[in-house]
Amino acid sequence: MGETNKDGSRSRKWKLYVPHVYVILFSIIVISAIATYVIPAGQYEQTEDKNGRTIVIDGTYHHVEQSPASFLDVFQSIHQGMLNSASIIFYIFIVGGSFGILHASGAIPAAVGSISKAMKGREYLLIPLLMTFFALSGAMLGLAEETIPYITILVPLMVLIGYDSIVGAAIVLLGTSAGFTAAFMNPFTVGVAQGIAQIPIFSGLGFRIVLWVIFLSVSIWYVMRYANKVKKDPKQSVLYGSGIKEFDAPETVEELTTRHKLIFLVLLGTLAGLAVGVMKYGWYLTEISGLFLFMGILMGIIAKMKIDAIAEAFIEGCRVIVMGALVVGVANAILVILQDGKVMDTILYGFSSSIGELPSGLAAFGMYIVQCALNFIVPSGSGQAALTMPIMVPLSDLVGVTRQTAVLAFQFGDGISNIFTPTSGYFMAGLALARIPWSKWVKWIFPLIIIHYVLGAIFVTVAHMIGFS
Repeated sequence: MGETNKDGSRSRKWKLYVPHVYVILFSIIVISAIATYVIPAGQYEQTEDKNGRTIVIDGTYHHVEQSPASFLDVFQSIHQGMLNSASIIFYIFIVGGSFGILHASGAIPAAVGSISKAMKGREYLLIPLLMTFFALSGAMLGLAEETIPYITILVPLMVLIGYDSIVGAAIVLLGTSAGFTAAFMNPFTVGVAQGIAQIPIFSGLGFRIVLWVIFLSVSIWYVMRYANKVKKDPKQSVLYGSGIKEFDAPETVEELTTRHKLIFLVLLGTLAGLAVGVMKYGWYLTEISGLFLFMGILMGIIAKMKIDAIAEAFIEGCRVIVMGALVVGVANAILVILQDGKVMDTILYGFSSSIGELPSGLAAFGMYIVQCALNFIVPSGSGQAALTMPIMVPLSDLVGVTRQTAVLAFQFGDGISNIFTPTSGYFMAGLALARIPWSKWVKWIFPLIIIHYVLGAIFVTVAHMIGFS
């Protein structure tokens, strides 16, 4: 809509327009197809290392005959990309569907409600406890969109205590994001990226847990510092004087029943079994998917859900993550075009030449910067892993960066901007639910985003220096 100027003319009010992620990816597919006519075709020779991983041989890049993509190749590449990514796509669906059953059981809102009730009189402790709870959900279960409904519980609760809507939304959004970004067992980011990198799933767990603790601690400090200022002086609130209607306090708080406790026991058992299976028996996507599916069905039985209700909850869980699952195949279509057009290795050669000229200690940092930039275009964690890891993995081999460090660079580059960029759908939905304007949120969180980016750069650099593997 335009606005009327003093002279009676209409002025256009520009609004930020961000295309759908599928539109962005299809545009990249078209650009990639055009690139096969422009970029010289070339190839590296490949071999297998002692661990059975396919690696490119440095110094073997050579030009080959041009093989440009045809008009139909642009459209056929999406189907081929889906086929290439089928194991990851269905892994995401099965895990997401199983979490859908967990959500339908009511165990998570009951846990949040019970924690809130138990902390009555010590409300200031709710912030670190609940942020840790949501951070664990992001770090181990990869929850993001699934946590949005809890904003309707926590925002009114925080307002009642004497804080503001920013604090309530931050507990959920920032807590989940901190865990998701510095995750140590996230099946949708760490699991997918490590699978593509051909390294053991969830390997490097100990180092990642240390980074998770640091990252979460800084986030909790930032929220508590702001919350204390608001409680002492409501005028310190970013929302003060904005005219935003405050929420009413929740009428009821769910109780944590014995069934809910048994469901969480099953969840803990599943995570313990996952750790043992991955580290001792070398489980991969098929075994992990089977374990989570069993977990979901068992949770549904404990919750006394009807068989049909379990199936519907599974489907709902799949529905929530359908965009993120299928975007993996669409992203892979870009690689299909570049690989069939024989320009992928040429791009890799260009990257390695540029980053290879950097001092060794800055090579990993350069990869981190690339991943940070790409997340503003492709906000899906699984999609970005599918798009970038096939390039970053051989690149890391060429420039002397471990594959584990390459995964870490992807992980932090992918996660930090998720509660800042308007291309992040779940984040924008959360702000809408909390009735917080994006501009107000950005004003509040921007200093923390800078701190997060600096921490990510430090973590990736340290990982490179210690040879994280």
